[in-house]
Amino acid sequence: MRIALVRAVVQRVSSASVRVDGAVRGSCGRGLVVLLGIARGDDAESAERLASRVARLRVFEDAERRLDRSLVDVGGEALVVSQFTLLADTRKGNRPSFTDAARPEAAEPLVERFVETLRALGIQVETGVFGAKMEVELVNDGPVTIVVDV
Repeated sequence: MRIALVRAVVQRVSSASVRVDGAVRGSCGRGLVVLLGIARGDDAESAERLASRVARLRVFEDAERRLDRSLVDVGGEALVVSQFTLLADTRKGNRPSFTDAARPEAAEPLVERFVETLRALGIQVETGVFGAKMEVELVNDGPVTIVVDV
């Protein structure tokens, strides 16, 4: 039996945007781009727990240039983009399997729950469009890229 695993790839950015059909649908300034994958069996509690961890992840520099401040601490913004491909299983062959990814009807409410949890923590959040083909453009600051699993 597989343990539920909501996953995020978090990138510290100076700016980012997401386009759908050529139109900007979401953007952020200094903050985090969160690529979010929801797995089969994930639930609202795991989405909330991951959002809380992302919001408090210490990936911003303090006065001594140590990574010791969080998105909440710096008043940063977030751009959340749903990305089922984060759950790809590449252990067999060259074609990724996405069987661990949640079905869209189960995943979309959990993406929304993740976003609402970030907003409840005082973070300004914008999003892509669930299920759409999106173009994500970002300026990775650092670069800092962290994989967060719950």
